[in-house]
Amino acid sequence: MNMPVTQRLVRPRNGKVIAGVCAGLADRFGMGRNTVRFLFVLSCLLPGPQFVIYLALWLIMPKSTV
Repeated sequence: MNMPVTQRLVRPRNGKVIAGVCAGLADRFGMGRNTVRFLFVLSCLLPGPQFVIYLALWLIMPKSTV
C-alpha cells in the first residue's frame, strides 16, 4: 500500500521496522515501504557506505510529529 507523498523527509512513528529511515524515504518519494527496505538490503550486498548512510539518516531525520 503506497502512502501519500509527503513534502518533508521525516521518520514516521507508525510502520517502522528498525529506525524508520526506509519508511520515511518511501513516504517522501511515493514508493512502497517494503520496496525501499528490499532495495536497501540488496544494496548492502554491494561495496559502499550504505550502512553508514543509514546510521547518519537515522540521526539526521527528525521523527514525525503526527
